[in-house]
Amino acid sequence: MTEQQWETLLAVIKGEKVTPLPTGFIIDSPWLPNWAGYSILDYFANGDVWFKANMQAIDAFPQTMFLPGFWSEYGMCTEPSAFGAICTWEENEFPFAKPILRSANDVERLELPNPRKDGMLPFMIKRLQQMQPQIENAGHKIRFAVARGPLNIASFLMGASEFLMALKTDREKMEQLLTLISDFLVGWLQYQKECFLSIDGILLLDDIVGFISRRDFQQFGLAYLKKVYDSFDASVKFFHNDAPCKASAPLLAEVGINLLNFGVQHTLSEMQAWADNKITLLGNLPPRDVLASGTPQEVKTKTTTMIEALTDTRRIIFSCGGGMPPGAPTENIQVFLDTVAELTRS
Repeated sequence: MTEQQWETLLAVIKGEKVTPLPTGFIIDSPWLPNWAGYSILDYFANGDVWFKANMQAIDAFPQTMFLPGFWSEYGMCTEPSAFGAICTWEENEFPFAKPILRSANDVERLELPNPRKDGMLPFMIKRLQQMQPQIENAGHKIRFAVARGPLNIASFLMGASEFLMALKTDREKMEQLLTLISDFLVGWLQYQKECFLSIDGILLLDDIVGFISRRDFQQFGLAYLKKVYDSFDASVKFFHNDAPCKASAPLLAEVGINLLNFGVQHTLSEMQAWADNKITLLGNLPPRDVLASGTPQEVKTKTTTMIEALTDTRRIIFSCGGGMPPGAPTENIQVFLDTVAELTRS
């Protein structure tokens, strides 16, 4: 992100008026490499390809923010790899981390990973260090420490269904697992901050939060997320959950979260009410059915409807409901950005 984009982000989070209203997108491996003309595996394996793909997006859409910006990641394999998960890679498919826990009792044998040495994490850091001069020469800085959230990582280590079941049948073991993962995440985020002093934001991504009740979120989500977000003093505490958010939304401010990217199950107005308008919202155009698969006219119509439905546009960054979807075409993205700018100039 540029300095101006960062200042705009901070202003919106503070509830200040910004004209036109800002836009932003989470971009990563599901969309960026293929849109830029590269295979997914080349994007992961080649630092120059990774940098060029990010710059293509920035050059194509200079009027929007890309979050977290120059995201160094290996898909869902990133953090599970540090715990020893076998990761499967194909030329043009999303990588997959195989579960390593056959039962709740296997939690006992897990060791705390070292983010400086284990899994793909050193490669993430090294890629950013190698590309940092080019990133900064392009007028950008590394702003966010990024990780998957505690429940998300647990679901990959166990399998999603198995983990959700264990939350009901082996609650003590799952607390032990989430404590270990949270301790790991604190160290991992702190290490990112140590390597890049320009970092002043934390982004956690955890869709599993959307699959549990408010009661379970209070036991298995709130304290662990807060512990991770408290890893260091960050101006932006950004959370992505594009599964249902109604159960957790009223508690997110207590976690410390001040920026939320959510899915299409709820409207912006509903989320404003549930979060008591304390959290900046990043959303909420349907990503797959409209931004990726719709016609340009459908994108314009749906975007207009989304904007006109709001009575309060404070703490809003217009986006899609989740990360940029695979296959989202340049024309549709540009129509979205032009429509927001046209309707929110005054």
